[in-house]
Amino acid sequence: MVFHAVLRRIPGPGAWVFAPVPEEHAPEVRGPFGRVPVTATVDGTTWSTSVRRDSRAGWLLAVPARVRGDKDDGDVVSVEVVVDASRL
Repeated sequence: MVFHAVLRRIPGPGAWVFAPVPEEHAPEVRGPFGRVPVTATVDGTTWSTSVRRDSRAGWLLAVPARVRGDKDDGDVVSVEVVVDASRL
């Protein structure tokens, strides 16, 4: 199921940009180290990655620059995450 997310840049080394995953779209399982392998689609670009659970921010999907294009912190993206059970 597709949802919209506001991109958030986490300050610090590497300055990762994440799309928060709402609880209703979050995985029901957890993999090693709190990560769950998924197939993610952001604004029509699909790739294999994982989502992780942060104790304060909830589920997060890291969105690399090659996927974001010219979008960054504060921009809205269309997101879909599907658990990849073959990689659990």
